[in-house]
Order: sequence, then C-alpha cells, then structure tokens
Amino acid sequence: MGSTVFTVFLPVALALVMFGLGLTLTVADFGRVVRQPRAALVALVCQVVVLPLVCFGLVYAFGLQGTLAVGMMLLAASPGGTSANLFSHLAGGDVALNITLTAVNSVLAVFTLPVVVGLSMAAFLDDGGSVGLQAVKMLQVFAIVLIPVAAGMLVRRRWTAWAERMRGPVKTASVVVLVLVIAGALVQEFQTFLDNVGRLGPAALLLCVLSLLVGYYVPRAFRVERGQAIASAMEIGIHNATLAIAIAVTVLGDEVMAVPGAIYGILMFVPATIAAYLFARKPARLAAERGQPK
Repeated sequence: MGSTVFTVFLPVALALVMFGLGLTLTVADFGRVVRQPRAALVALVCQVVVLPLVCFGLVYAFGLQGTLAVGMMLLAASPGGTSANLFSHLAGGDVALNITLTAVNSVLAVFTLPVVVGLSMAAFLDDGGSVGLQAVKMLQVFAIVLIPVAAGMLVRRRWTAWAERMRGPVKTASVVVLVLVIAGALVQEFQTFLDNVGRLGPAALLLCVLSLLVGYYVPRAFRVERGQAIASAMEIGIHNATLAIAIAVTVLGDEVMAVPGAIYGILMFVPATIAAYLFARKPARLAAERGQPK
C-alpha cells in the first residue's frame, strides 16, 4: 500500500465514493435537521461525542497502544458508511433521516476528525504532541471528505436525470473500492493483522455492537420514534471504514493505523446484519400477535 500506484489510486478512489454520496444528496436533506431537530441532534451528539468516548474505553480495555489505538479512534470518529442507508432500509428505519445524518456528518467530520485524531495521537504516540494534525493535514481531510460531496451535489442539482442514472453504477463502484481498500490494507500489513487480530477483532466487533446499541437506545430514551432510532443506530453503528483507511494512509502516512479500519470493514457486517434482521422482525411479530397484516 506504500507503492506510488496505490498511494495515487486511494485518494482518487475515495473521491469517487464521496462523489457518489454527493449524487444522492440535496440541500433539502440538510433542511430536515430543522424539521426533525430532536432525532438529528441526539444522533449527532452520539456520533461526535459518545462514540469516541466509548472507543477510548475499548482501547484501554483491550490494551491497544500506539498507532493501532489511534487507528481505532480514527475509525470511531469517522461518519456513517455508505452501507448505512441500505441496512436502515432493510431494518425498517427512516432512510430520509439517514440521508440527512450522512450529509451533516460528512461536513462535521471535516472538523471533528482532526480533533479526535490529534488528541489520540497526543495520548497514544510518544511524539504525538509534536506531530498532531497540522493545518495542511486538516485541509487534506477537508479536500478528501467535503469537496467531492459538494461536487456530487452540484452535479445532481444541475444534471438531475444523469445523476439519478449514475447512482447505481457509482454505488457499485464504491463497494468495489471498499473491498480493494480493505484487501490492500490487509495484504500490506498482514503480519500486523496476524499479531493483533486477537485483540483487534473483538474490539472492532464490540465497537460495532456498542455503536448500534448507543445509536438506538439513546434516541429512544429521548423519545425519538422507533423508525428514526433505527436510522440513528445504522448511521452510528456502521462507520466509514474506507474513509478511516484512506485518511490513515494518505493523510497520516501510516499503513499500520489503517489495520483497525480494515478489520472493522470486514467484521461489522455480522452485527449490522443481525441488528437489521431483529429490527425488521419485531414489527412483523407484533403485527402477527395483534392479528394484523404485516
């Protein structure tokens, strides 16, 4: 993954993923935050504040250190992945809220990712205080995350019909990119993977499970309706592993830091699928018990 080809390919590939996300967004998606303030605000607080704290506890609980610890924190601070909308749809969630959260989180990540990663580097790396995330690196995060999303939104607004036709192909390309990125991270750091999978695997799985639980039950505690809580659970529980890996490699220049994201990108489908099945099954079971059509 340190090769010139892959170093050039990865930012371009990630830009394609984020551009594809932009093709699905409109300005109206951001306006839903105003119309659904409670659901959006609770979910965003969980994403920006609660999840990094949960991950920080997991890092210490599993004894992770150095760049692997920073990689876990980078993963927790990453916004929802492109699969969140699909899982929310399958689970019976409010997909419109997912789109809103994805849009807002993509913008917030420009500011929150450098803060979380900078603090993590100071806490877990010996030279973290002097490295941090300099202004240039913050601008790189900004460029990787926001500019392609904004370009996609602009294209959708100007050439709506074309954007609608391209949503499927771009989404397929995004899945291929995710697989290639994860495979590349594992191939380059396979020994690191073998040395740490015993701790990283359970930590990544537990991060996903806790993210799903926090994303669902915290909004429910604030009386957010069930469909919106499911959307929140999927958005918060399915982190953007591709973004975490890309930032680790292209911005921070550390392949080892990408390993937690690669492992998470593989394992998270298990708890996410189980959660979607349970969420979708409950309404059907309740309807059957009441003698109503599903």
